[in-house]
Amino acid sequence: MNILLTGSAGFIGYHLSRRLLNEGHKVIGIDNVNDYYDPQLKKDRLTQLNHNNFTFIKTDLEDTETINRVFKEYKPEIVINLAAQAGVRYSLENPYAYVNSNIVGFTNILEACRRNHVKHLIYASSSSVYGANESKPFSTSDNIDHPLSLYAATKKSNELFAHTYSHLYGLPTTGLRFFTVYGPWGRPDMALFLFTKAIVNNEPINVFNHGNMMRDFTYVDDIVESITRLTKRTAKANPEWSGMNPDPGSSYAPYKVYNIGNNSPVRLMDFIEAIENRLGKTAKKNYLPLQAGDVPETYANVDDLYRDIDFQPETSIQEGVNKFIDWYIEYYGVRL
Repeated sequence: MNILLTGSAGFIGYHLSRRLLNEGHKVIGIDNVNDYYDPQLKKDRLTQLNHNNFTFIKTDLEDTETINRVFKEYKPEIVINLAAQAGVRYSLENPYAYVNSNIVGFTNILEACRRNHVKHLIYASSSSVYGANESKPFSTSDNIDHPLSLYAATKKSNELFAHTYSHLYGLPTTGLRFFTVYGPWGRPDMALFLFTKAIVNNEPINVFNHGNMMRDFTYVDDIVESITRLTKRTAKANPEWSGMNPDPGSSYAPYKVYNIGNNSPVRLMDFIEAIENRLGKTAKKNYLPLQAGDVPETYANVDDLYRDIDFQPETSIQEGVNKFIDWYIEYYGVRL
């Protein structure tokens, strides 16, 4: 198939592009290669995607003219929208970056999908949409009306916009609420990268909420496997959906939302211990309070994901951390 994938120079986008290319698909990659984190890392990911079936276009999602031209020229059958301004803490200082990329840009993708008769739109949401919800594990049937960051609010807006297009135009849309993805070629602003870099350099790490955090860490290969299976499962209307008792995760329209997580939250201190085990070094720790916009625990209910695509993540924390650090050591030429 022709698959258009936005965010192809990003962490998940790079891994997913490789998988789709290996399966024989043609991938049209879009990314603006911005400087939210080191652009060289993004360029090096793209270098790894040197393949006859890979076409890369550098542009912003907000560039309506270019987005429309790409859709008309390449005629994608499936669109996977992973491009977004990421990060909870960054949104406190740069709100317009989130509005432009995550709302204006996403609207451009929806409009292009509608006008070009795309068969299925898969898009990245986030576990951050659960916000102040304290019911565990987080379920796609839970209310998500109380986001704690602008980033989370823009991701909820993506789900609302998608539903509107599914309702008005019959566009099948599938939203993916990712839970703390990690692995090789990962983002430098994420905990695993930050902790590894600091410990290697004998610098202290910042441990927020005094270490009383739990995250549903999900290895990137498990994420990619889930998305790949979902490309073969177009969103459909839920015949049991009722407006008298509405299920937020599905609809009478061809709309579905999934949690993409490990269903096994890990204590932050255990995660740090896994890094220390692989590096053979003990971290110096600065214990700090919970940061604005953060939540103390994430925990995904993924029953519908298992039911619909028969997949359950299998990568253990120690195994996944080891694979990341092996990559980090090789990429940066680290000597332990």
